[in-house]
Amino acid sequence: MLLIVGGLNWGLVGIFDFNLVSSIFGEGAALSRIVFVVVGLAAVYQLAMIKGIWKRWNFQLHQPAHT
Repeated sequence: MLLIVGGLNWGLVGIFDFNLVSSIFGEGAALSRIVFVVVGLAAVYQLAMIKGIWKRWNFQLHQPAHT
């Protein structure tokens, strides 16, 4: 859920130059910074767990070529 919030926020920043988190909590507000840190930690956690995710999805990084 946090990655969705972060992705949507960065999408809005990229397309419309609109920061949703800062507009809700205030530019540079402590709560905005906390939201950004928590979203960043969620991304780092997902990156650390990527092999487990691939395993659950039965995804192989180097799949053999079909001939």
